[in-house]
Amino acid sequence: MEQIDNTYLADKAALRADHLPDGEIRVLDCYGGKGLVWHAVQKLARRKIKVLPVDIRNDLNTFRLPGDNRAFLQIIDLTKFNVVDLDAYGVPYDQLRMIFERGYIGKMFVTFIQSLYGKMPYGLLEEVGFTAEMIKRSPTLFGRRGWDYFLDYLALHGGIKVWHRAHARKHYLFFDASGLK
Repeated sequence: MEQIDNTYLADKAALRADHLPDGEIRVLDCYGGKGLVWHAVQKLARRKIKVLPVDIRNDLNTFRLPGDNRAFLQIIDLTKFNVVDLDAYGVPYDQLRMIFERGYIGKMFVTFIQSLYGKMPYGLLEEVGFTAEMIKRSPTLFGRRGWDYFLDYLALHGGIKVWHRAHARKHYLFFDASGLK
């Protein structure tokens, strides 16, 4: 699947603007790119937003923490942020797992995009109850209900209420990770 930056920018910005925390906004943007999403949110919300972007891409000339966000998520002080944004080209399972394990408390914006063949991260499927053998035998079978399994995964981490907007296999969602187990 071709990766196109911010295909539904208006939806992404509106979802974020509608669910900003009160007071000062401090965002860890794990797929910062060119900063278009949070720039659009700031214009829409008419509020000051402090963003620390992370991006692995080498073609960017904007300020960011350069590198794989998974490395930063292991060491960065998440208490400094009241918003974490995972606007990924796929399913950011590794990143969510790290954030949940570290007990992050705050607002979360996540993009969930299934690939053309619908493969889901094996670890996510195992966490929702499938065995490694089941997944190995037919990995694409689980893609038919990928969004449902993703919601099941989120439910395992605190019964999360999700607000979301969708376009085919692209899901943009928000949840509040305050008080999760």
